[in-house]
Amino acid sequence: MTNAIPHHRPAWVPLAGHQLRVSGVHFDAIRIQGVRGEQVAAELIEAADGDAGPVVCEAVGFRWVYFLLAPGAAQTCEWPLGVQRFGSRGGSRTVTYIGVPALDGNTWPLQWYSEPTVTAPYVEAGRLRAVLGPLGT
Repeated sequence: MTNAIPHHRPAWVPLAGHQLRVSGVHFDAIRIQGVRGEQVAAELIEAADGDAGPVVCEAVGFRWVYFLLAPGAAQTCEWPLGVQRFGSRGGSRTVTYIGVPALDGNTWPLQWYSEPTVTAPYVEAGRLRAVLGPLGT
């Protein structure tokens, strides 16, 4: 699903197909599985009047939904159970790659649920956290 706001292609978005990007460099990522991730994405887009920032979905497997936040932003909130955080880990040797699709063309098995825009180049961590509700749910 894409919104009607004009394309904005940050440098980390490939021109065609899809590419892996290291989390914590161009963006942090919050990952939520399947239907729950899709529901959170829909609520986030509604809360943001259609301009939620970049959200990527996988069409196969666990159907993960990735919410792409500004670098360092994933550490600014406490996230509920079932939500995975990927970003810079302050010296950790763990590296996580996130698939990023192009804005147009065949990007299977990845697709944009919400594209980056000039006004929302990243998902706002606080808004996403508010959509997720209280901790422990």
